[in-house]
Amino acid sequence: MQIQGQIVDIPNRKIYSGEVTVENGKISSIIEKQHNNKNYILPGFIDAHIHIESSMLVPSEFAKIAVLHGTLGTISDPHEIANVLGKEGVHYMIENGKKVPLKFHFGAPSCVPATFFETAGAVIDSDQIKELMALDDIYYLSEMMNYPGVLFDDEEVLKKIAWAKHFNKPVDGHAPGLRGEPIKKYISAGITTDHECFTYDEAAEKLSLGMKVLIREGSAAKNFEALIDLLPKHHDNMMFCSDDKHPDDLVVGHINLLCKRAVAKGYDVFKILQMACINPVKHYNMNIGLLQNNDAADFIVVEDLTNFNVLQTYIDGELVAKNGTSFVKHVDFETPNNFNTSKKEIADFAVTSSASKIRVIEALEGQLITNEIHHKPKINNGKIVSDIENDILKMAVVNRYANTQPTIAFIKNFGLKSGAIASSVAHDCHNIVVVGTSDEEICKAVNILIENKGGICAVNGSDVKSLALPVAGIMSDKNGWETGKLYQEIDAMAKELGSSLKAPFMTLSFMALLVIPDLKLSDKGLFSGNSFSFVDLEVE
Repeated sequence: MQIQGQIVDIPNRKIYSGEVTVENGKISSIIEKQHNNKNYILPGFIDAHIHIESSMLVPSEFAKIAVLHGTLGTISDPHEIANVLGKEGVHYMIENGKKVPLKFHFGAPSCVPATFFETAGAVIDSDQIKELMALDDIYYLSEMMNYPGVLFDDEEVLKKIAWAKHFNKPVDGHAPGLRGEPIKKYISAGITTDHECFTYDEAAEKLSLGMKVLIREGSAAKNFEALIDLLPKHHDNMMFCSDDKHPDDLVVGHINLLCKRAVAKGYDVFKILQMACINPVKHYNMNIGLLQNNDAADFIVVEDLTNFNVLQTYIDGELVAKNGTSFVKHVDFETPNNFNTSKKEIADFAVTSSASKIRVIEALEGQLITNEIHHKPKINNGKIVSDIENDILKMAVVNRYANTQPTIAFIKNFGLKSGAIASSVAHDCHNIVVVGTSDEEICKAVNILIENKGGICAVNGSDVKSLALPVAGIMSDKNGWETGKLYQEIDAMAKELGSSLKAPFMTLSFMALLVIPDLKLSDKGLFSGNSFSFVDLEVE
């Protein structure tokens, strides 16, 4: 098979008219040859850090859509399913991913659970990390979110890092806002990347200390604008990633869109493609060809180097997508789950108090971090209720693994004027998280998810929209287009109820993530990420 086009030689920074010959899934030759084909041939795009589960799709369904955008492979942390199903969840992702051409590269989840201040469905200790790191199917130790454990020399944390070093596999980082001496110690432990930088100065400091920085642009956290100006000087040590990408966003585009945006800002196309196509493959020792002789025939054909409209995607010489049509075949898959709680009563969500001030979680658009603010609560009949006028709404987390009392907090910037929204996609333990305008609506939303054994929903009186997620309570058993359409409808309903957030469900899913400061809520209580301890709802 011969493919003609304008060959984009990223290492040598040149583009020439040429022909690629493919034999038995490998590139047998790349030659200069004059012809009239103006399309460009280049190595494919890599998402350098993504939780496939956040697309609400199993890997085989994710692949169908990703190849349309020229994505050939991913660095995937199966941390989400691991928190629900443990090591078996990791194997589920690996085995499902092997059934399709897209090259998933999974890591061993380092923090299951992320903390012991919340209830997860499983624990992965250093002995299990050793077993996973020994596998050829595991390429790295996934993001070390327990940065306090690194800084304070926690024995179990250091054992996990030691096993990654023993098997000569990289260790991914997760250190939002960590600067100065703490970040130096964190890096000295052997941690090589960070995708959590949200300011230019933070990323520049980490780069200066030898860390590789990933520019993250997902459905909730968006750091492209803050970090892209580092590209000219630091492109050799940077990559692009999504981290978390919901199905409706994935249908629109992937890493190709970040390349388009970077080119539109006037940056050098070779440096952009170095980040998007080359750096992840080399850093993680990925099993992906880089458009060189004898490489696996992994490459894409694009219309131009401005919009990166993908015309064809090849993996191991197989045409897997062409002109918006995916040729990735459907594979059957099971729906393992772990959901063991019974329906709740409205009274379970009541908060009796006479406090003059309470702690409130301030959600921030486009960020996973939150602020702690203090506000006078709205009290009716001795109970704190949602204050719709001041946009301070009741939030609850319900343990999905056992029958326990829901925990309650209050949150600002969700903007709901009526109804409630709920999700069992709730990083990292994937308990049920809900925000609503009344206890009745909150209870109704929670019980829909308990009945479905996972999913997302929006409710407003008798109006209900829901998407069931029967795979571990976090992934759909449907294809990406169907899942994306349902998700869009529920997202639209949340906005009709008053939410001004661009991605209310994605933002909601991070309000129980304790390892990203500041104020969050777990099934065990209100938690400060700055002090790394529980705090009271009432302010003394």
